[in-house]
Amino acid sequence: MKKIIFVLASIMMTAGIASADNDRIIAFDQLPAKAREFVKQYFPSEKVSYVKEESDFMELSYEVVFAQGTKVEFSGQGEWKEVDCRYSTLNEKLVPAQIRDYVSKNFPDTKFVKIEKGYRGYEVKLTNRLELTFDAEYRLVDIDD
Repeated sequence: MKKIIFVLASIMMTAGIASADNDRIIAFDQLPAKAREFVKQYFPSEKVSYVKEESDFMELSYEVVFAQGTKVEFSGQGEWKEVDCRYSTLNEKLVPAQIRDYVSKNFPDTKFVKIEKGYRGYEVKLTNRLELTFDAEYRLVDIDD
């Protein structure tokens, strides 16, 4: 009996792992409303190349890729998680004012190319290739080059 339970559990785990990474292309209109509004507000003139829905176990997320290479990641609820501008600079309105102020004082000739919002704070990448990590109170906690 133990062997049968073990075999069944193994099959179920294998099936769960095999179906854990289900990505599919969807229409822009299938994004959560909050994500669509974000795109329209911060990228009004950009052409959407594709929208991908990603599901990992119990988590759903979305990725919008624009024709010029910028990529935006959203949570399942439509909250932005990351904006990565490969060939351009970031709309600075996306960066909290405290982080913008710190960067303008300490790195005056740089622009933002990437921002990632996490549970513990923000990480930004600058045109000088520095990556700065800020905590939830916008204090600098790490610099990586």
